[in-house]
Amino acid sequence: MRASRLLSVLLLLQNRGRMTAEELADELEVSVRTVYRDVEALSAAGVPVYAERGRAGGYRLVEGYRTRLTGLTETEAQSLSLAGLPVAAAELGLGTVLADAQLKLYAALPEDLRGRASRIAERFHVDVPGWFRGVESLPHLAVLARSVWENRRIRTRYRRWDASEVERVLEPLGLILKAGNWYVAAHCAGANRTYRVSRVLELEELDETFERPADFDLADYWREWSQQFERRMYPTVAVVRLSAQGRDLVPFYLGAVGARALRDSCAGPDEDGWFRVELPVEPGAPALGELLRFGPELQVLEPAELRERVAAAITRMGARYG
Repeated sequence: MRASRLLSVLLLLQNRGRMTAEELADELEVSVRTVYRDVEALSAAGVPVYAERGRAGGYRLVEGYRTRLTGLTETEAQSLSLAGLPVAAAELGLGTVLADAQLKLYAALPEDLRGRASRIAERFHVDVPGWFRGVESLPHLAVLARSVWENRRIRTRYRRWDASEVERVLEPLGLILKAGNWYVAAHCAGANRTYRVSRVLELEELDETFERPADFDLADYWREWSQQFERRMYPTVAVVRLSAQGRDLVPFYLGAVGARALRDSCAGPDEDGWFRVELPVEPGAPALGELLRFGPELQVLEPAELRERVAAAITRMGARYG
């Protein structure tokens, strides 16, 4: 356990530069006193680590010192081939770079771990896009990625969901790959917004840089934005009765939203063997289409307006088939 922690201290100092004892303790979830002992052990083992005194002080490695990549466990070595997504790297224009990096990394591994890591690549493959979807054209993705790296403002012509087009000057903060679709999180007109990369019609890099907000966290932003997006997409709740077959179809027809609704609100079965569920649905025509997919395995109870629309649609369908 201690050997693993000593290696972690060494790699943290190598990758991050100067770190205080408190920062190391927080990162490793140990006491500051333990960090002191670990640093002393590294120094006694010949690792050139030294302490800088003062308010801006901390521990550092001697300039230019690098340790070889050793000490990886079997599980860690196996995970190397799953850590990157080749499709995403290729779309970003980094496919060749990723391949070169993997070659260098594998070359640094001991022979037995290198063999195990390569066998993972032979037996597992990650395919990001969903089924039955064409590949989106993303001519501006690589330039967007460069703008994110360089904190460079961009001018775009963008097609919105209603097919209207707008021009925007964006400060791109990060790129997100979600279910095969790329999105860019950007600051625009005083607020952080999300844009789908495939809808960027034109893009121009400007000779202007911006200060990236120190408190911006891409993962937190995306999590909050996704939750808000889901609430906007499903503003209505339909109270329905489902047969056992209909209940089993919910995750297939309504995805994660439907599965969560089953988990949170499914009651029953009643005396007829049916289940009462509160299903989030899209507004207007999409809600009607979603519910009609279930055929006779679903009955809408509320709201009354939606129940009437479903009943009217079924009546028209019956009349169509005579």
